[in-house]
Amino acid sequence: MKYYVYNKLANNGILPKISEGISLVEAVGLDYVEFFKGLNAEDEVVFIGGDGTINYLINRLKDYEIKNNIYLKANGTGNDFVNDIEANVEEEILLNPYLKNLPKVTINDKEMLFINNVGFGIDGYCCEVADNIKAETPNKEIDYSAIAIKGLLFHFKPCHASVTVDGKTYEFDNVWLAPTMKGRYYGGGMKIAPDQDRNSNKLTVVIYKAGFNLIALANFPSIFKGEHIKNKKLTTVLTGNNIHVKFSRPCAAQIDGETELNVTEYTAQL
Repeated sequence: MKYYVYNKLANNGILPKISEGISLVEAVGLDYVEFFKGLNAEDEVVFIGGDGTINYLINRLKDYEIKNNIYLKANGTGNDFVNDIEANVEEEILLNPYLKNLPKVTINDKEMLFINNVGFGIDGYCCEVADNIKAETPNKEIDYSAIAIKGLLFHFKPCHASVTVDGKTYEFDNVWLAPTMKGRYYGGGMKIAPDQDRNSNKLTVVIYKAGFNLIALANFPSIFKGEHIKNKKLTTVLTGNNIHVKFSRPCAAQIDGETELNVTEYTAQL
């Protein structure tokens, strides 16, 4: 039997279009371990959603050995995972090969797995603002680009960042972004780490820095094509297995697009 699990919090609450006669299993409130324990070996499960849905899944099953085939039917607002593996968004994507050797992040005394990235800086700020908009106006379409532009111009202030990679520490001023990446994409299509391979045994941390907000804004579009890494004055790329990022003041962070508030530092490990 094939089960379709739908997260009503994904895709701004928009119900996916699926074939008639299929019953949806609500993900929110579902005990994932008990659900999978109750399946037969030949049963398959399709999760309908995006990056946040995968993150929810891997953290609910991180101590459980998955024996069933698990698929993703892309229905998210960003779908950075799907972009990274260059899959067809119209097809059901087998997830099992990608649920192994996942990195973990320690943030605000919590430990979580992530499938794409953990971000710190204006990306976390954008997720925080988007969450506030959703709370005030449910199901409203979020314009993340507009939020980012306003943040770069007016609302978000860059920080000093101390970045330690496999024991070696680097100091950076005027940091706007400092995400650690398992894949290449984040933020709904930004190719922030174009050389990162999710099948490698390394993570990539990207530090985007600029002393003036207009410079940060003018070069921001280059991130969507991965061309920002050519500008060594604005971008530093480091790779390693253990990455610690500490900001000079608390900021919002995001883990696969899910917001974490009042963060000063995080540690990502693979």
